[in-house]
Amino acid sequence: MTDEPQKDENIEEVKDVEQPKVVLSDIETAQAESAEYKSGWQRAVADYKNLQKEVNARQAEWAQYSERQILEEFIPVYDHFKMAFAHHPELKSTDENNKQIKNWIDGIGHIMKQFGEVLKAHNVEEIKTVGQVFDTQLHESAGEEESEGKAGMIVREVSGGYKMGERVIKPARVIIAK
Repeated sequence: MTDEPQKDENIEEVKDVEQPKVVLSDIETAQAESAEYKSGWQRAVADYKNLQKEVNARQAEWAQYSERQILEEFIPVYDHFKMAFAHHPELKSTDENNKQIKNWIDGIGHIMKQFGEVLKAHNVEEIKTVGQVFDTQLHESAGEEESEGKAGMIVREVSGGYKMGERVIKPARVIIAK
């Protein structure tokens, strides 16, 4: 017997099998490409989130614009309703007919109050007038009259004014003291 290892006849001897050569530059290139793709993906996600925020902001802006437009159309109706209600007759509830009319007036007053509450719920408030100093941002002069008050003070309201937040929807028409 020889000291040579025995070879299995069924196994072929493999010679010159090429081992895979991993080049360091290929790994670095793959890592750089991976980082570039990841960076691009992160930018795309950030752009998408920004787009979502912008779309949501525009939707909120359109909703607020629509609400403001409807309220601007509603305000003159409420204003005329208030003016008409201010001229209701004073009745004593002695006879049945006067009681019915007084109940009707009270009901109309309740409806007017509800109108005011709806406006308030939508951040609409009436502009203060009588006794205030005339402000061109809030008031519109309908004239002047002699008064005991100091000049520039509002002595009478011709028609109410309204603002929504800080934005004036309708300036108040007023009479100011000379």
